[in-house]
Amino acid sequence: MRLRVFATLAIFATIATLPIWLTPAAWPKPAEDLDAVLARIDSAGAAFHGMSANLRRLSHTAVINEDTVDSGSVLLKRPKPRDMRMLVDFTQPDPKTVAFQGRKVDIYYPKIQTVQEFDVGGNKDLLEQFFLLGFGTSRADLQNHYDIRFLGPETLDGKPAERLELIPKSKAVLEHLKKFELWISDSGYPIQQKFYLPGSDYMLMTYSDMKINPDLPDTALKLHVPKNVKREYPQK
Repeated sequence: MRLRVFATLAIFATIATLPIWLTPAAWPKPAEDLDAVLARIDSAGAAFHGMSANLRRLSHTAVINEDTVDSGSVLLKRPKPRDMRMLVDFTQPDPKTVAFQGRKVDIYYPKIQTVQEFDVGGNKDLLEQFFLLGFGTSRADLQNHYDIRFLGPETLDGKPAERLELIPKSKAVLEHLKKFELWISDSGYPIQQKFYLPGSDYMLMTYSDMKINPDLPDTALKLHVPKNVKREYPQK
């Protein structure tokens, strides 16, 4: 059941293609380039309390070589280091809203007027690590949990970014996620994340119109549904 919960939560993350064999042009740049990007992440993370953005998620299913794309918006708030709240509202093509707070995850499917409720239990810290990857994370946290390589500069939608590869050190994490890639903007926050899953599947999350530390009342991150909505508890 733990794996089922994790798979369900994958609709937002948070979350592989075959290994990338390095050509000479793909070897990491000098360490000082990585140090500069990590310093930028560290500075941005210290000031981070929340964000809002438009979100595009591309999910690649390798076995049928098919891509599906969802789009919507995301709100993220972290008033305290151990308090993370998130609301993802996918509007196209299949509407659904996901709310994550504490140990609880609710997924609302408006077309069938149904909310599925999950208790993430012992996975809370692991999931927060994924959701916050690059948002409010410190250099020390990243280096403690990942082996990091600098893959060089790129341009995304006309914006400069520095691309990093992060391979989890934890064997438990590697069972679910083989590696991550982050595209870090000049502000020190990711504008794109790529999550490599087992079986050569991957998810690419792209953020636009991002606002850092907006004024987000707690009510903005709560799931608002009709009173007569059906509730399901897949874990039971």
